[in-house]
Formats: sequence, structure tokens, C-alpha cells
Amino acid sequence: MFIFLSKKIAIPNNVKLRCASWNSEQGWIACGGQHGLLKVLRLESAAQTDGKGPRGIAAASNLTMNQSLEGHNGAVVCATWNANFKKLTTSDENGLIIVWVLHRGMWYEEMINNRNKSVVRDMKWTTDGQKICIAYEDGAVIVGSVDGNRLWGKEMKTQLAFVEWSPDGKSLLFVTKDGEVAVHDAMGNKVSNLTLYAVESRGGGNDYKIIGVHWYDGIEGHISQEAPTLAIAFRDGKVQITRGRFDENAVLIDTGMELTQVRWNNDGSVIALAGTQVDNSASKSDAPKEFNVVQFYDPFGRHLRSLRVPGSRIEALAWEGTGLRICLAVDSHIYFANIRPAYKWGFYANTLVYTYNRADQIENCVVFWDTKSDERCTKYIRGLLAIKAAEDNCVLVTKIYNEDMGTGEVNGQLVDDEQGVFKEIQYQLILCDTIGSPIESKIIDFEPLFVAMTSRHIVAASTDAIYVWQYKNSSAKLTGLVSGNGSQNQDAMDVSTISQLLQRGGGREKAFYIDETQGNDVEHFRYVARQLEDPICAICASESWIFAARASGLIHCFTLPHISLEMKYIVNCRPQFLALNCNSTLLSVIDINGLLTVMEVGAAGSLNTTQGKMLNFEKKDAWDVVWAEDNPELFVMMEKARMYVYRGLEPEEPVSSSGYLCYYKDLQVKAALLDEILANPEQPDKNMVIEFQTRSLRDAKALLDNVGLAEACEYIQDHPHPRLWSLLAEAALDQLDFGMAERGFVKCGDYSGIQYVKRLQLLNDRVKQKAEVAAYFQNFDEAEALYRKIDRKDLAIDLRQRLGDWFRVVQLVQSGGGNDDLLTHAWNMIGEYFSDRHKWEKAIKYYTQAKNTSALLQCFYALGDFNQLEALVNDIPESSPLLKEMAIKFTRAGLCQSAVETYVRMGDVKSAIDSCVLLNEWERAVGLAEQFNFPQIENVLTKYANHLMMNGKTLQAIELYRRANKSTEAAKLLAKLAKEVGKNPLRAKKLHVLAAFEVERMRKKMLDVSNLTSTKGTTAAQVTAQTLESLVQHDAATGEDRSLDNPWRGAEAYHLYLLAHRQLYTGRIERALRTCIKLSAYEDILEEREIYSLIALTAFYTKHYEQCSKAFVKLETLPGLDDKELQAMSELALKIFTTTRTEHQDPTMRPQECPNCRSYVKEWDARCASCSRPFPTCMMTGMSIQSQSTKTCKACRHVCIETEIRDQKNCPLCHTPYSFS
Repeated sequence: MFIFLSKKIAIPNNVKLRCASWNSEQGWIACGGQHGLLKVLRLESAAQTDGKGPRGIAAASNLTMNQSLEGHNGAVVCATWNANFKKLTTSDENGLIIVWVLHRGMWYEEMINNRNKSVVRDMKWTTDGQKICIAYEDGAVIVGSVDGNRLWGKEMKTQLAFVEWSPDGKSLLFVTKDGEVAVHDAMGNKVSNLTLYAVESRGGGNDYKIIGVHWYDGIEGHISQEAPTLAIAFRDGKVQITRGRFDENAVLIDTGMELTQVRWNNDGSVIALAGTQVDNSASKSDAPKEFNVVQFYDPFGRHLRSLRVPGSRIEALAWEGTGLRICLAVDSHIYFANIRPAYKWGFYANTLVYTYNRADQIENCVVFWDTKSDERCTKYIRGLLAIKAAEDNCVLVTKIYNEDMGTGEVNGQLVDDEQGVFKEIQYQLILCDTIGSPIESKIIDFEPLFVAMTSRHIVAASTDAIYVWQYKNSSAKLTGLVSGNGSQNQDAMDVSTISQLLQRGGGREKAFYIDETQGNDVEHFRYVARQLEDPICAICASESWIFAARASGLIHCFTLPHISLEMKYIVNCRPQFLALNCNSTLLSVIDINGLLTVMEVGAAGSLNTTQGKMLNFEKKDAWDVVWAEDNPELFVMMEKARMYVYRGLEPEEPVSSSGYLCYYKDLQVKAALLDEILANPEQPDKNMVIEFQTRSLRDAKALLDNVGLAEACEYIQDHPHPRLWSLLAEAALDQLDFGMAERGFVKCGDYSGIQYVKRLQLLNDRVKQKAEVAAYFQNFDEAEALYRKIDRKDLAIDLRQRLGDWFRVVQLVQSGGGNDDLLTHAWNMIGEYFSDRHKWEKAIKYYTQAKNTSALLQCFYALGDFNQLEALVNDIPESSPLLKEMAIKFTRAGLCQSAVETYVRMGDVKSAIDSCVLLNEWERAVGLAEQFNFPQIENVLTKYANHLMMNGKTLQAIELYRRANKSTEAAKLLAKLAKEVGKNPLRAKKLHVLAAFEVERMRKKMLDVSNLTSTKGTTAAQVTAQTLESLVQHDAATGEDRSLDNPWRGAEAYHLYLLAHRQLYTGRIERALRTCIKLSAYEDILEEREIYSLIALTAFYTKHYEQCSKAFVKLETLPGLDDKELQAMSELALKIFTTTRTEHQDPTMRPQECPNCRSYVKEWDARCASCSRPFPTCMMTGMSIQSQSTKTCKACRHVCIETEIRDQKNCPLCHTPYSFS
């Protein structure tokens, strides 16, 4: 960073200032002093009306508010802002507190409070502005709300000096005059005392005084998750910075001066320490001189910069909300200093990479912004330390941690012995492209405090070691590779070899200590930290050199790519910034005081230290310098808020700017206004990256525009540069002065320009020459107009074709130029233009005009418009290979019918069947196989079904057979599955019903002759023959399995079995008995023990002892019963029939007659014993139907008594809805 004094404001009547505070949001500055002085000032930059003038700190800042506030009689000693509510709170030495509020652009009193007992020592608002804590000298503490209400008060019984809120507003720090720091909660209850490590480090004692405490609120995030935030400063120059209340690894700073002020900047990245320092360089006879100094440190205690301030004592210090300025209250003056922060940023390949912090992110936000296309890519990097860029890449330097449990050393670094955790601190170099994608990374063991990057190398250095990574190999090595026979022919190298070279990890790595003369391979280098009296303080690199400066002014020069110490120079300063020109002959040096000098780099010689040959050039207050990439004598430097361009050592007039220099090339300087960009980092404006033209470029343009070619040529000869010669050549071309144009192209080395001039000279028409020149300057409309003026539409069309402007080509062809082939080609190119941008509807419009079926196929498929694709099939010849492509697309989309039709159209039946199989459309596959005599499908179907059954997927196999229209196989599997699940009667019934339906479907297909009779030309004999063949096939199919001959029998059995149980459990035992007796006909399906046990039970309950006795006889004769079961059954039967004391007869029933022969029949008889007439069973009740009116199901053809199913909507057996007739 760099800092310089920029403005001074005197207070009238030489009134001494006592305090100052800067509003972080609105920019108001409050300053208080003796005799009740209180002023509110506001500095604003004067913006240019056209928006092109200097911005930021480079713009002139004027006082837009200077209001004196009256109300205090004593010296104003404390002032603090509430930025959220736009309030100012002040207090004087008499204890009077006034709250000021803004009204119509003026400040007025809102509240007044005077305790009249003691003076206010400190006042602080919480971060959200809701509460204020007021600390009095006598120990009284008052906490109030923003609306003026008192929340609580407390007497501390000690004299207070300072108070500070924690960032979350839950804790309060009170600093006493005795030097104690007490921690209290938000209600004033003491929690603990803060440990003062700075006091312990000096050996204790009570002779110390705390001069300030400041706790960074974290609103703008943190530069690192480890960054400390609580700073406590002591008068003797010691400063303690901790990470909150508890931190055993506090950062301790010894400034070496008497401190008076301590203050964090807006984002917690810099802490400012103001005080008085003694000049010990004075002679012994003279009294030591004191001067005011503001020292700046980062949160980790590294010194950044010092600022010397005139006056006797710095009474107050305040930061602007942006962190770009500070104000200092010294005596009766307010000094303003501008700060140029050391941003982490880089510029390469039109991409600006920068970082910022967010309060809701632990990681650093890194933005890769393409300044041409305005596209941004944001990455989140943890522990980012630095960014450097060159050519087409940038490198991100980060800090990483690896925690490992164990004992011993980890790379020689131990951190926590008590917990046994060995923490290895390592650092990573991440090589990125223009969108932030990591290409490669390297890990090193020392902290890279200084980083430099060239087009091929990355150089990182700590205070004692240097690491060099050759991340990009030379192109000469790639083209000069030799093959096995030693041939130097590049064509002999295959593509795979080139690919391996391009993908090879990052080239060579070297690492060495600064005192060594040769670089070592990184594998043989083991870093051990050393404390050097003369550490490294700056580095820079070019394509062939590395320059490393040390604190003593010694500069080591190493060669690249082979690391070797070639020279040593000594300069009379401590360098802070180094930069080499494009041919490594001049070295610019900026020292710690901001003095810029230029040293001449001699030829490599002895290793003895020689005094650097400094050119006769010095520039104070410099903070950046960039050499031109194309001229070793040109460079640009930044001095305060001005930019100077130098040719040799002669400066041009300065330009007011606060930009950070990106590069200097072609007599143009590109700079980025990082202050403005980082004010809104998520939405940067392209106008924040600006270009400056040097004076020679501006003068040359003025001469070419206003005077003439000859005078401009003379000027350029006196100020030669390729850019100026190129300007001259282009101006000569515009005037058709080919001699001067050729001369300009020769001077700037533009071979293609020379050839272009010669081609123009061959044209015999001056209008053609003007048109070609207009096209050269990209004035294409003018060039076309010139061609049309001479009636050469063909040349205009050719011009538009070269440009790829096919829309204009179509217009020109339709207006009378060109032919149909060219028009078709133009339509195709327009369609390709839209399809490349995924604008398929527009592409279809032009492809249709061009009749490009192949392109239309891709567009319709991308849109998912398969209806159009199906219509497109009919327009394609059968021999076209597009048909196969379309069929594949239909298959991928699951459109089986369309895929089959397309394959059949092209004659590929096998692929059609394969498509059906792939989409599980087996019915269609079998149909195709039968239609086209393709028998292999049966084997595929069987193998797949067997595979499913072997894996226990019987249901999937059944579904497969159903899809393939193989009802017989499906029914067999269903019946088999029903037998296996017989323990679950309901599931078994469902499976038998499905099996029966499959058999019915098979019968209907085989015996249905309607298709034959409807076929034209079919004779009765053919119909009869086909019917007989179907009957034979049916018998063959059902004869193999008995369950297929009467498919509904299994469903009937389980249905009646379930019905009997339902009737029994609902108390309809008479109906249950009739249904149970019907089950005896299904002994081949149901288990006999289950059947007769149910009959015996229901007969017992209905007192039909004859049926009960028959059931017990059947049970006792069942095979497979052991003696114990048989004995138990006999005992149960004996008990039943001995306790009933009745004959083994059924009770008298209502007489029933056979409708046919009028013989006596029982209610449960299935047929008449006399005439053998069968009685169907009602599926609703289980009764035998003898003479009742019935309804028949159309699906299963089973009957039910009409009166019993009046309220039913489905068949009780097959559950087919509304299918009764």
C-alpha cells in the first residue's frame, strides 16, 4: 500500500482539536475541540458532467458541508456516529451529552443529557446502531437505546478510560485507568478479565497505560478466517491484536513510538497506529526531535507503510468508510491522507481478476471479469494470499492446512504439542485460465511473501528462499522434438505425442536459498526456516532473469530458465518494488519511502557485488511503475494521484488518475479503477477499465487528421514506433497513397499489409480500390455500396460471403445477383447460424427452404417434435441412410411404432424386431416375426423368460408372455404361481382368474373366424380348414396342462373357499354349510384336510350331524396323519357324538324338486341323482340354482341368482364391472 497527504483544513481562531469521527456510510466528518468547537464537514469529489474526468481520489475534493454546531461550552472530547440512524452523539469536558439529528440538510439537537457528576471518557454505538454505551470517568456506565430510553446503568467502582462493544453486541469491554480490560455481558455483568499478553511480554509491572481499544465489527467480511480483530494499544508503543476475547496466539507489535491513537480500517485489513517518534539521528548536543508518525500494519503484525505528519500531537484519527482516506486531527488542523491499497488483482487476456470479502463467506470471493464481453465468473478460495497474472493465465496463492494425528515432526514444523496434533502449514500455487478454472497446482512449504509471473515462469519467494515453476514449456522445444532416428521434422511427431506434451504437468520446478548460486530440483530441496539479518524484500522476473532484492539494498540476479547467479548489485535504499523493461536492460526500483529510481543492468560478469549504475532520474511519492511491452525506453508510473508517461527519461504532461496500471503497449496505457470496481464488486462497469493514449500517439493522429501524410511521416521519423507507422500506413491507404502505405507497413514489419498493398495496386479500377480499402477498415456497408455503384453485385456478394453475412447474401441474390445454388447455400448457412445458437424454430424455417432433410432431422429431434419427424419419413427415399438415423432416434425416444415403420420402410426387419424387443413391445415383435417369417424371435422370447424365472421374477416373465401375445404360456405360469401361493387363498384366486382370462384370450384368437370371413376372396373351404387347424392347435395347447382345459375351475375353488369362510364369520352358517359341501368337488385344487375340516365345523354348528360324521370319517382316513393327530381327531369325534345324544342324521330340510324329473334333491346337490341334470352354483351365495331366475357374467360366463346380485356392480368371481346379461 501507499499513503500520502492530500489536503489540509485549518480551524478558525487556531482552536485546538480534541476529537474527530468519520461517518462510514454518508461521509460526514465531526470534529470537536476547545471552547465548545463542534463542526460537521463533508468532502465530496467534484464529478465531471461528461463522466470522462478523473474519478475517486484523483478527482478534486471540495467541502460540500461546513456547519458549526452550537450547544457545548467546554471542550468537546468525544464524538461518535450512528451511521444506521444518521445520528451524531457528542460530549464535552463538563459531562454534557448531545444527540444531533439531520433535518433538511442541517444538524439540530435532538436530545441533551448532563449527569453533572463526571466527564464522559468514551461513547460507543453497537454495530446495528440500536444501543449506545456511555462510560464516565468515575466508573458510571449507562446503556441507552437509539430512541433515548435508558436500558440500564451501573457503577463500576473504578475509573474508566474506554469502552468497546463486541461485533455481535453481546459483550462489552471496559478499560480502566489502571490498565485492566474487563469483559462484561450485554447487561453489565462481569464475565472475566482480558489477558494482556503485551504487558506480560514486557515483564509485567503497572507502569503502562492503554491509549485505545478498537474491535473490528466484521461487516465487510474478513481477509482471512484467522485474522485477529480486537486491538489494544499501549502508550509505550506495544499493540496486542487478538481473535476475540480468548486467543493464546495473540499478535504483538512493537511500534517503537509513543502511541496516541489506534483504528481499524473499513474491512479489517489494515490497522492505523498514530503517535510520536523520537529522531535519534540528531547530534548529542541538540535536543532530540520528535515528530508525528502514523504506522500501518496488517492484522498479522506485518508493517506496511509509515506516514510522517507535521504538527505537535495527533489527537484523533478516523478512517473514511471506503478505507481510501484517513483524517488526522493535529493541533488546529485536519489533515487528509489518501491511501492506495495493495489490492489482490491481476490483468491478462482482457480479463481482470480481483478479490473481495463478504461477511457471509469464510472464503475470499475471486471474480474473473472479461472486460470485453462483460462476463463474470466467481470462485470462492479459502486463504487467498496473492494474485499475479501474465499472458493467458493467472496464479492464485493460497494457504492450506493439513492436520495429522501422530508423533514426530511434519516437515520439521510442530505447532501443538499438548494435543498431539502436528499442523503442517503449506501454501499452494493454483494456475488458472481466464474463467478461473484451475489448470494445475503446486504446493510449497514456505510462505510466498513475494510473487512474480511471466509468460512461462512463476517465481515465489519468502524472506530467505525462492521457488521457480516453469509452468509453460517453450514452443521451440515442442517443434524441435526429435524422433527416434534423430529427425528434426515436426511432421514426424504424431498427434498423441503433442497431446501428451500439452497435458504434461507444469514443467520444471526449482527451489533454492537466496545465498545459493544454483537452483536445485524441488525434490532435493527441503526447506528449513531461517532468520536472516538481510531478508528478501522484493522480487521481479522477465523471460530470462530473476531479480531478488534484499533489505540492505543488495540485488541478486539469476538467469532463467537455468537458475544461476550471474550478478550482484547494491543500491542505496531498501527496495519495495522492482520492475524490468522488456529487454531486461533497465530496472526500476521503488523504495520504502516511495522514491523511484532506474538502474542500468549490465552484462553478466563476476559474482562480486558492484554498485548499481543509477540513471539520472528520481521521482518521489511513486507507488507503481509498468514498462512498455514493445519498447525498452518507455514506461509509465503513478505518483500520488497522477500518472506520468516517460519516453526515455523525459516525461509527458501528467494525467490525473487513481487507476491501477494493467499494461503499456502500442503507446496506450490500460488502467483499472479498482477503487470504484470494489465499491460494487458484483456488478462492475466496463467504464472502470480505461485507456490512456500517449502524447506521441495523440500528436500523430492530430497530424494525420489535420495536416497531411508528409508532415506526419516526418514527425513519426522523429518519434519512431510500430504503432505510429501502422497509423501512417492506414491513413495512406485511406487516401489511396500506396507508396506511403507500403512504406508504413515495411517500417512496422507488417508483411500481410505489404502484400495487401501490392494486391490493391493490381486492381485497375479506383472504385474497386476504394471498396477494398473500406472493407479493410471494416466499413462493409460502404464497400458494398461502392461495388453496387459500378454494378458489380457479384463482388458485393463475395464480400458478404467472406464476412459470413448470409442474411445480406440472400437479399443480394434475391435482388438479382447469384443463382439458386448460392441461395440454397445461403439458406443452409443461416440455418446453421441459428442451430448453433439452439434457435431451432428459426433454423427449421431456413432448412425447409433449402430442402435440407438431414438438418431438419436434427432440428425436429432437438425440439422433440416427433410428429414432424414421422411426417418427414415419407419424404425420404427408401435407400437413404437418413432412415436408419431416424429409426434410431425413434427408438431412443421410445416411439416403437414409428421406429418399426421406418425400419420396415428401409427393409431392415431384424432391426425393427430388435427395436421392439428393446422397448419391451413383444407382441409387436412376435407379430413382425410371424409376418416376415422371422423364427428367431421365439428363441429370444423363451431365453429371456427363462432368465427372468431363474432370477425369481416370475411376474415379469408372465408380463413378457402377455406382451408377446403368448397367452398359453402366461396362463401356465399363472396357474403354477397360484399353486405356490395356495396358503394365501385371495392371492391364489386372483392368479387363477388371470390365468383363466389368458386362456379365454387364447381361445378367442384361435377360434375367431371373423377375420377370415371378412377377408376378400376367402372361400368356405378355406374357412373350414382354418377352423379345424385352430381346433387342433387349441387341443394341443390345452392338452399339455389340465388346468388349461377348464381354466375357471381353480378360480371357482378358491372363490367358494373364501365365500364359505366369509359366511361362517358373519354368522350365516346355513349358507356356509351349503358352500362348504360344494368344496368337496375341488379336492384336486384345495387341500382335503382344509375342505373337510371346514365342512365338519359348519355341519356341527348347523347340527347337520350326518354331514359332520361323513367329514370326520374322511378326515380320519386322510393319508399322512401321525398317531397323535389321529388320536386327537378320534377323541374330538367321540366327544361330539356322545354329548349330542342324537342320531347321526341331518335335520329335516325344506323339500326341493328337480325342475326336470320332479325328484327330491338336497339344497347342496350339484346334479339330480335321477336324471343327472346339473345345477349351476351361484357365485354370490354358493347355492345350487335349480329354478331361480339368474344373470350370467359376459366375461367368465358364471351365473348368479338375480335377486342376490341386485345391488352388485361387479361379478363376484372375476370382478368384471357391469357385465351381466
